[in-house]
Amino acid sequence: MKTSISQRGLYFEELDPEAVYRHSPGRTVGESDNTLFSTLTMNPQSLHLDAAASTRTEFGERLVNSMFTLSTLIGLSVAQLTQETTIANLGFGQVSFPAPVLAGDTLYAESTVESKRVSKSRPEAGIVEFLHIARNQRGEVVARAQRTAMMRRLPSEHEG
Repeated sequence: MKTSISQRGLYFEELDPEAVYRHSPGRTVGESDNTLFSTLTMNPQSLHLDAAASTRTEFGERLVNSMFTLSTLIGLSVAQLTQETTIANLGFGQVSFPAPVLAGDTLYAESTVESKRVSKSRPEAGIVEFLHIARNQRGEVVARAQRTAMMRRLPSEHEG
């Protein structure tokens, strides 16, 4: 009988504050991604939806909705870090978008563990502060986000 191995993220104890987690694959953003996300989230900003108006901006074209960029950045980290090992997002700290994302750009993500501690109220959980960074295909940082998450601990680490 073959052993069954399921894909999962890392448990609290497995998260290494000394590591840089580079997530793969990247995600190329299309015009339809931006239009769909903006309209689904009720964001009619012409910077995202109006090609003619956007030609008159300093960017000369539509920008990808920054909330799509943020969501994609976090999503790119899930398979490697938090798939089935996160309990909940607790919040976001500093979030910035130092450069625009345009249709056709490919986003790549990396994450570091800024701090971690065992939860005071839930011994089966730990609190982890992540820093997530997205870069485009040219290596330019397009998004940074500090995120606090409640993570599952290894079962053997907290059971009596």
